[in-house]
Order: sequence, then structure tokens, then C-alpha cells
Amino acid sequence: MPQHKSPLKRMGTDKKRAARNNYVKRTIKTLSKEIHMNPENRTDQLNKLYAQLDKAAKKGVIHKRTASRRKARLAAFVNKQES
Repeated sequence: MPQHKSPLKRMGTDKKRAARNNYVKRTIKTLSKEIHMNPENRTDQLNKLYAQLDKAAKKGVIHKRTASRRKARLAAFVNKQES
């Protein structure tokens, strides 16, 4: 356990950020599973997921290229399913 005030504050900040990061990642995972499982309203779900991925990349939860790659793969999946 830290003896000084600054590391104690830092631990609290780390805890908050980890909780936010886990929430965002879990949300992304849930939305992508919904797209893979439910064939109806895929375009609406895709738009929601795009927004979440962009927000996560903007906040630094995931890297911007990771978000871009996931979006591309999801778009390819949806296009393949519709044709």
C-alpha cells in the first residue's frame, strides 16, 4: 500500500478509468455479438456499434486503427450476409 498521498490518488483514478474502459469494451463486445446473432435491423445496430467504436478510440480505450479494423470487418460481414 502506498505511503504518500499522490499514489493513493493515482490508485483511485486508475480504478475509475479501468471501470470505464471495461464498460466500453463490454458494450462493444455485446453490440458486435448482437450483429452476428440477429439478422434484423443490422444497419441500425451497425451504426450504434460504429459510434461506440469511434468514441472508444477517441477516449483512448482502444487504438484508432483497431477501431477502424473492427469497423471494416463488421461491414464486410454485414455486406456478405445481405448478398
